[in-house]
Amino acid sequence: MRLVGITGATGFVGQALRAAMVASHRDTRGFLRQPVPENPGPDVVVGDIGPGTDWRAALDGVDCVVHLAARTHVLHDKSDDPLAAYRRINVEGTRQLAQQAVIAGVRRFIFLSSIKVNGELTVGNPYTETDPPAPEDAYGITKCEAEGVLRDIASHASMELVILRPPLVYGPGVKGNFLRLLKLVGQGTPLPLASIKNLRSMIGVANLADAILTSVDAPAAAGKTYLVSDGEDVSTPELIIRLASAMGKTPHLLPCPPAMLKLGARLLGKQAVAMRLTGSLQVDSSRIRHELGWRPRCSLDQGLNATVQWYHQGQN
Repeated sequence: MRLVGITGATGFVGQALRAAMVASHRDTRGFLRQPVPENPGPDVVVGDIGPGTDWRAALDGVDCVVHLAARTHVLHDKSDDPLAAYRRINVEGTRQLAQQAVIAGVRRFIFLSSIKVNGELTVGNPYTETDPPAPEDAYGITKCEAEGVLRDIASHASMELVILRPPLVYGPGVKGNFLRLLKLVGQGTPLPLASIKNLRSMIGVANLADAILTSVDAPAAAGKTYLVSDGEDVSTPELIIRLASAMGKTPHLLPCPPAMLKLGARLLGKQAVAMRLTGSLQVDSSRIRHELGWRPRCSLDQGLNATVQWYHQGQN
């Protein structure tokens, strides 16, 4: 693939992907919502993503599209119809991009989906690509719907489709709950999480970027869906211990029955947070390893150390 176009190129995953592309001497073009003065380059401004977005100039000469941009989790969502707001960007925006990509002669379309398409929790067995979808929230539902739209478009065109479903992505530049956990561990805040016995899969942003890069050219990836992870699952207490170690801190974990944590979270309206802290979500990423020969370049500890280093730089 000579030229790779990337939506969400200035975002958390997009920046890591572009760095990986540069390192592999790959030509890229970012599809941007608004101009970035410090990085004019070959990027094209397309504006907001939706059913009416004009992608023609951005797609000119592009061989592969990597679609990262999406409406993700919105705190305190004020939309009258949140699901419709998600669908406008994640489903109809994706449809518009894919349809115009076919017209432009794009050869491969890589879609960054989410493990939320599979569901929110695992019990006993990890998720695999063959499990029936069971999304629960608006983000997962619309990612699942977008996958269906893309498969339908690809089935009537010569454009190859590759879908990647990552679990929680962490690394330098991370936001959301992982950043809040970094702050709590860094401040030495006592956390009542010592009694939790769960297992959760994650993927470092550098590993995810490398998986995407591998998917750009691999012939075997055409038409496939892959679950991707670091391949090392950890419990919530173990994650905190490893973060504290990377920070040179002593972890302050207190015992508390998970049932009591869930009850407290329900009273505070934080059930989703409690579920992620206490529940398991494991991913079987063996398919991409066997079919594409992909292996995570960074271990979990290496990824956490890089994240902590970035965090400390921001605190100074």
